Amino acid sequence: MKVMHLLPSLASGGVEQVVLELCEALQNGGDESIVVSAGGRMVPDIEATGARHVTMPIGKKSIKTLLQIRKLRKLILAEKPDVVNIHSRVPAWVGHRAISGIPRSQRPKVVSTFHGYYSVNFYSAIMTKGDKIIAVSDFIRQHICEAYPKTDMSKVVVIPNSVDTAYHYPEYRPSDAWYEAWYKQFPEVKGKYVICLPARVTRHKGAAHLEPILLGLKKRGIPAHALIVGETKKGKEALRQELTESYAKAGLTQDVTWTGLRRDIRDVMMASNVILSLNLVPEAFGKTTLEALALGRPTAGYQAGGVGEQLDTLLPAGKVPTGDTDKMVEILADWYQNPPTPKLPLGAPYRRQDMTDAYIRVYRELCQP
Repeated sequence: MKVMHLLPSLASGGVEQVVLELCEALQNGGDESIVVSAGGRMVPDIEATGARHVTMPIGKKSIKTLLQIRKLRKLILAEKPDVVNIHSRVPAWVGHRAISGIPRSQRPKVVSTFHGYYSVNFYSAIMTKGDKIIAVSDFIRQHICEAYPKTDMSKVVVIPNSVDTAYHYPEYRPSDAWYEAWYKQFPEVKGKYVICLPARVTRHKGAAHLEPILLGLKKRGIPAHALIVGETKKGKEALRQELTESYAKAGLTQDVTWTGLRRDIRDVMMASNVILSLNLVPEAFGKTTLEALALGRPTAGYQAGGVGEQLDTLLPAGKVPTGDTDKMVEILADWYQNPPTPKLPLGAPYRRQDMTDAYIRVYRELCQP
C-alpha cells in the first residue's frame, strides 16, 4: 500500500508530527509513504523513516498555488498512490482539483483529516470531501455534523491525536545537567510555584489571562511565576509588546518569563508545577495538554474542545469554564497545597500506536475491492 500525505510545510507543529508518526508506522509495516509539502526543518525526520519527500508549495494562500495542480496531478499519476491523505485546507483544494482531472479508474482514495476547528465557510468545506473524514476528537466530529449538515456522517471516523508513551511517561525526570543549565538561564523561576503556558504568542492562546491568574494567586500569598513557552512569529511582535506592557502595569514584570520556542518542552513541563491551556477558541485536540497529562503533571485548562475531553478522562478537576480566571485561581491555589495526579497509565485511544493503527485500518479498508 502506498499513501501520499499533502500538507503545507514541515516546519513544526502537531499536524507535522502526526504525519511523521504515520510515515514511520507505514514504513515499519512494509508500506510506502510519500509526503508532499513546501519543506521545512522536519524533512530529514520524514526521510529518516524511509518515506520520501517531494517539495511542492501546495499550502500557501495565493492564486499562484493553483499552478501546482497540474504538477501534483502528474506526480499522482506517476506514483499511483492507493490513498491520498489531505491534512490542511489549501492542499485540499489543490489535491481535489488535481485528482478530479484523473480518470476515475485511476484515482486514489482520498482521506481528509480535520486537524483544526476551522471557520465555517465554503473554503473550509473542502475538508468534508473525500472517501473518509478523520476527526481528531469527538468535539470536531460534532462540529462537522453541525457546521456541514450535508456531510455523510458515516464517512467520519474519530481518531484522536496521541503521544508516545515511551517518551512521555510519569517516571521521566530531566537530568541534573539539564536542571543546572535551566536555572542558570532562568534563575528567577527557582523556588517559585511555576505555571507553564506552552503556547505560541497569539491572542486566542490566552496569554493575557495570566495577568489576573498571577494577581489572584499572589493575593493569596502564593509565589507564582508564569512561563510562556512558545515562539513569537513574524507579525506578532506588537502583541508580545502589548502583553509585556500590560504585565508591567500590573507589577508582574518579574513574575513572567518568556522562554521562546523550546525543543526541550518535556523537560520544561517536568520543571513546572502546573501546565495550563488557556485557549479562548476551542482546541481541536490539544496535543501539548495530553503530553503534560501523560507525564503526570497537574494540568488545568479551559474546557471547550479537545482539551476538555482529555481532562474529562484523565483529570476532571482541571476543567475550567472558558475565560473564568477566578475559577482557575481557585483551582491552582488548592493545587499549591494538594497537587493532583492524572489517571495513568495512559490508555486507548491516546497512545501513539492506537492512533497509527486506526489510520492504517482506514487506509486498508478503503483499498479493499
